[in-house]
Amino acid sequence: MERKDTPTAMKKLMIGNEAVARGLYEGGCRFISSYPGTPSTEITEFAAKNDAITCEWAPNEKVACEAAFGASLAGVRSACAMKHVGLNVAADPLFTLSYTGVNAGMVICVADDPAMHSSQNEQDSRHYAIAAKVPMLEPADSAEALAFAKCAYQLSEEFDTVVLLRTCTRIAHSQSIVEEGEPLPLPTLPYEKNAAKYVMMPGNAKRRHPVVEERTEKLTAFAETTDLNREELTEGAAIGIICSGTAYQYVKEAAGDTVSVLKLGLVNPLPVERIKAFAKKVDRLIVCEELDPVIETHCRNIGLAVEGKSLFSMIGEFSQNTVAKALGLPVKEGYTLDEALPVRPPVMCAGCPHRGMYYTLAKNKITVIGDIGCYTLGATPPLSSVDTTLCMGASVSGIHGFNRASANRAAGKTVAVIGDSTFMHSGMTGLVNIAYNASNSTVIILDNSITGMTGHQQNPTTGYNIKGDPAAKVDLETLCRALGIDRVRVVDPYDLAACDKALKEELAYEGPSVIISRRPCVLLKSVKTKPALVIDADKCRGCKMCMKLGCPAISMKNGKARIDATLCVGCDVCEQLCHFDAIGKAQ
Repeated sequence: MERKDTPTAMKKLMIGNEAVARGLYEGGCRFISSYPGTPSTEITEFAAKNDAITCEWAPNEKVACEAAFGASLAGVRSACAMKHVGLNVAADPLFTLSYTGVNAGMVICVADDPAMHSSQNEQDSRHYAIAAKVPMLEPADSAEALAFAKCAYQLSEEFDTVVLLRTCTRIAHSQSIVEEGEPLPLPTLPYEKNAAKYVMMPGNAKRRHPVVEERTEKLTAFAETTDLNREELTEGAAIGIICSGTAYQYVKEAAGDTVSVLKLGLVNPLPVERIKAFAKKVDRLIVCEELDPVIETHCRNIGLAVEGKSLFSMIGEFSQNTVAKALGLPVKEGYTLDEALPVRPPVMCAGCPHRGMYYTLAKNKITVIGDIGCYTLGATPPLSSVDTTLCMGASVSGIHGFNRASANRAAGKTVAVIGDSTFMHSGMTGLVNIAYNASNSTVIILDNSITGMTGHQQNPTTGYNIKGDPAAKVDLETLCRALGIDRVRVVDPYDLAACDKALKEELAYEGPSVIISRRPCVLLKSVKTKPALVIDADKCRGCKMCMKLGCPAISMKNGKARIDATLCVGCDVCEQLCHFDAIGKAQ
């Protein structure tokens, strides 16, 4: 794992995700299938710029993982990338992949999100490595992200296992220097039929489980000697800190050479004797790790007296000051501004096509079972339209149960909303359930023709692949009918009257129905905006009706509405709300 400088080496400043993509390439990866999920998305986007790797977006993480396994089976080193909650979706193949092993190397890149910058929970993916009994590597900067991605393939093939590469938001999106190398010239491995290894019916699976346990023992022995784990000893230091990933950076910046450090790069399985030997070199043993006490629990299980979560929180991200405070070191003073900045909560963009439908739902006091996407922002004031958000696809499944359990009370007053990409990810099966069980439920598919929340990635409904080339396009109307829904209609969310009419008619219908609210995301390069609207101050009564949309382009000043021409895209939705004809086009 040493990174030696050479006169011809190319050094670059890279974010962690780009470094992972480079490491996969240099490690011989030739196939990547992923579903976009912040903070992992850029791994696949950077890899897609390299024509040596076949990259594609899959409908969901389970499909991506299974596709990567197929490529591995065919003899090509492969990978898939996802965020932590995406690993939940891929958990089904992951646990059995632990039994089958691989042919060519396979890496699953998973990015956790401490502090939930763009996620609905803070789960710790290390638990999956432990439960599935597969190795997990955790880099602490971009250089290690590249090196560990390459190393993951070596481990994968040496130990016949899929390997998890865990990053987090800070590692994924922070920049540091990396040294590029040449890709490994690897031949495609032959595929050999081996039902005992790859056909996981009970008789074969029972014989594979002992193989997994034996592999874990070998990997634990490997953890004792690998330079993926390293000691950084300070002579005379009383405190020894065990850490990994971004926590290592905080420890080094806060404590410097005042402590000894055992930095773990292989975080599953963890070494035993190596940790015990390190503990003997210090008077006080501390584990610094974000989220759950995984390393701390391991230390306690092997009989060590250790401090960890008694000093550090299980919630959110750490910082240099977090570590300094916990260790009783001087805490650096931060910088403050002379005046407080106004709060800027997340909000749907000016001209967002979802706004018209959400306004209609709020106006009619509809209970909205929500889903995961940028449209989740419909939960924020003043629209406050979304009642629940659980996980990808849960809106469609959830409304069925909600309406079944409260049919007399909820019928006609509840809808599910889900985006086009999320519908392809995991909404289809829920809609099949609605049709099959004849649920009196209305599902609204918010079709903005892109995967919006993660930065405009293509999906099966857009007609383009990851490289922007034409691809098969799923027709949502035809698909919904094929899934058993007889009533399917399309509305333009910029047309408030049409939205209101469609909503009331479908809620009045006794049976399953789908409304497709279709208009492309206003931020797409292909979308041409209209000139900004203006307010006639003489006509404006200051009623604030237009403010109910929550459009960031509209504000109040001196009792009158005003429109920011730099934000307004001329969608005309606010104009439809004004009863005094105060909003219109510039003369």
